[in-house]
Amino acid sequence: PLYDYPYLDPFKYYTYSNDFFTYHADEWTITTTEAGTGSATEAVTSQAGGALLITNAAGDNDLDFFNLKGEAFKFVSTKRMFFKAKFKVSDATQSDVVMGLTITDTTPLDTTDGIFFQKDDGDTNIDFHIEKDNSATSNTAIGTLADDTFITVAFAYDPNTSSFSIFMDDVKVGEQSTLTNVPDDEELTIAFGIQNGEAAAKTMTIDFIICAVER
Repeated sequence: PLYDYPYLDPFKYYTYSNDFFTYHADEWTITTTEAGTGSATEAVTSQAGGALLITNAAGDNDLDFFNLKGEAFKFVSTKRMFFKAKFKVSDATQSDVVMGLTITDTTPLDTTDGIFFQKDDGDTNIDFHIEKDNSATSNTAIGTLADDTFITVAFAYDPNTSSFSIFMDDVKVGEQSTLTNVPDDEELTIAFGIQNGEAAAKTMTIDFIICAVER
C-alpha cells in the first residue's frame, strides 16, 4: 500500500527523502526574521537517524521557514501522492508551525497554494489545509502537539477514492474528499518552519521528511 512508504517503487514514483544526516543551506530558500536578540540558526544535531535543529532569534514573531529549491511536486487527480514527516517543537503553544507542500513563499503562514499541516500560535491543535489561490478546505484540530515531543504527520492521496487520508503517528485521523481547492495548476515544494509566539527563542527539530508522487 502507498502508506508503506519504504517500499515505494522508484520506477513508479518520483521521491524526495531526507533524514538530515547532512544539511546544506544552499538547497533551500530560507525566510528568516531576527527582530529579537540572537540569530536564527539551522544545523544538524546529534540524534540517531539524523535530525535538523532550527533555532529562532528571541523576538516575538521571529521566524525561520524553508522551501526546498525547485518546485518538483505536482498534484494530478489520477496519480497517487504521499507526504510524511516527523518533527517536534520546544513550545507547543507559543509557536506557529508549517509542514507539508506549498509554493515557494516568503510568507509561509499566509501561503496561497499548498497541501500542508499547520499549528497556530496560542493553541496546540494541528490543522490540515488544502489551498488553491488563497481558498482553502481544512480539517481542523485533527491532532495536538506537546512540548519537546516528536509527532509524525502524513497525508496520502488515492485516485481510486479521490480523497486524501490524513495520519498522525501512523493512525488515520481524518479524510478529505472535497478537492475544489487542491492546487492542481502549479508545482509545489517541501515547506516547513517555525515562528515564535512570544519574545523567546523557539526551536523545531526535523527527524525526517519524505514525499512521493506517482509518475
